[in-house]
Amino acid sequence: MTTYNLFISHAWSYNEQYKNLENMLNQRSYFNYKNYSIPKDDPVHTNGTDRQLKEKITEQIRNCHVVLVLAGVYSTYSKWINVEIEVAKKEFSWEKPIIAIKPRGSERTSQHVNENADRIVGWNSDNIVDAIRELG
Repeated sequence: MTTYNLFISHAWSYNEQYKNLENMLNQRSYFNYKNYSIPKDDPVHTNGTDRQLKEKITEQIRNCHVVLVLAGVYSTYSKWINVEIEVAKKEFSWEKPIIAIKPRGSERTSQHVNENADRIVGWNSDNIVDAIRELG
């Protein structure tokens, strides 16, 4: 069975959505993945410069098949989610596919995320996993 390397881009202030997505993927039968994300409870260690943090993000995304982005409106205003999108699209010899995931119950999503996504899916494990398998 294929193991997919994933980077889940998310705002730390919305950590609960990240955890819910991670739990949903963990419970999905016949789907294996390795999480290359930078969660709030396991941050990367740098000397505090933006350049160093971007380098660490780039290292993590380099190993990934797909970047998942939680596409709530807050994503538009998150500096680091926007950096992660830029890294996925511009830092490698080929673009890393981006899957935008619309948060459960959300009527509005980030226009910036939508414009950069290769696929936009709802908060449904089947749709998310199908998109990962197709693009990864």
